[in-house]
Amino acid sequence: MPLNRRLALGAALLAVVAAAAPVSAAPAAAGAAALVTRSEKAAPPAPPAADLQALVQALRNTTAAGAPGAVARITGPGGVRSRAVGVRDRATGAPMDAGSRFRIGSVTKTFSAVVLLQLVSEEKIRLDAPVNRYLPGLLPDDRITVRHLLSHRSGLPDYTDAMFARTVPGFEAVRTKVFSYRDLVNLSLKEPRTTAPGAAYAYSNTNFVVVGMLIEKATGHSVAKEYERRVIKPLGLRNTSYVHPATRIEGPHARGYLHPDEAGAPLVDSTEQTVSWAQSAGAVISDPADLNTFTSALLGGRLLPARMLDAMLTMTPADTTRTRFYGLGLRRYDLSCGTSVYGHTGTVQGFYTYAFATRDGRRSLAAMANTSNRGAANTALGGTLEAAFCGKLPAPAGARGFTVAPADADLRERDAR
Repeated sequence: MPLNRRLALGAALLAVVAAAAPVSAAPAAAGAAALVTRSEKAAPPAPPAADLQALVQALRNTTAAGAPGAVARITGPGGVRSRAVGVRDRATGAPMDAGSRFRIGSVTKTFSAVVLLQLVSEEKIRLDAPVNRYLPGLLPDDRITVRHLLSHRSGLPDYTDAMFARTVPGFEAVRTKVFSYRDLVNLSLKEPRTTAPGAAYAYSNTNFVVVGMLIEKATGHSVAKEYERRVIKPLGLRNTSYVHPATRIEGPHARGYLHPDEAGAPLVDSTEQTVSWAQSAGAVISDPADLNTFTSALLGGRLLPARMLDAMLTMTPADTTRTRFYGLGLRRYDLSCGTSVYGHTGTVQGFYTYAFATRDGRRSLAAMANTSNRGAANTALGGTLEAAFCGKLPAPAGARGFTVAPADADLRERDAR
């Protein structure tokens, strides 16, 4: 399969190996060149005003690229603004709207990272301790630490690469299947390691499956209960849930549509599934308002002590352009206008998601398209970042400035043509 037909899908959902020289994932030494911290003490400059016309155009570009519908919601000092185009249900023709729930894919990783970092702050887990201290014998290398998992520097291969080598058959094989965490780890360990522990960034869903195991071991509770107790209830997230292994999205929701590998083949309605292949790496359901609240609260310091948020925001480059970075369960994108935004992308069958906020949490964006395995649609949806935080559409391909590349996807997939 030609490389240009593969989207970088790490987990949910590819690891882009950083071009920078290998660095340790242990706490950064003073002046370490490969680690970048953006936990500014002074308030960063306010980003340019959002451009709602540009936002709508980015959504229209997304539907033109193959998504049935797309929606974006911005919160900030100017209030709440949302725009939607297309449909949330192809069968009924119901229009897309900002009140729809959907599967957020790898944005789940940020939820998992927050819970784990709370446990670190409670001294129930240590960031630089070997994972095998808490889960004896699970991993083949005692050098793999908790920090390596959260920063995608463990070297553990992503089991979804093989699982979804063929898009629709791979999905149908797991649509209703229920895996244990150990099942997924065992699938990963059948594959060769990507790097030595700490050597380089390499996105892998396996890392956050193990994070889920750590949460459950440290608390004695399911990740569902810990999400609820530590994030969902404190923030009043009324439309956010973790229902694994139930297959339905309750309440008003967008239906998700998966593009097959074969050109011209009909879309597959992928809405109902267990998402057991992802679990703590990608199985949360939410809506735009709750994602705005979550990212704003996280960056605003409401979910983690300052030192834990600083650790989360200590970044390493995730690509050769040095405009994309990864911390602990959190991405940073440096946009064309100089504004940096923090959050995560999500890919799960039938849905692409962007959930980002400014460093102070005062402006946030949540955007979704109800399709996947369509790289052009994912890239177009990324244009909502420039519209929301820079007030303009992204620069054309090849021009100087920030554009969302296929390598930012979270799940290995083929781009149907």
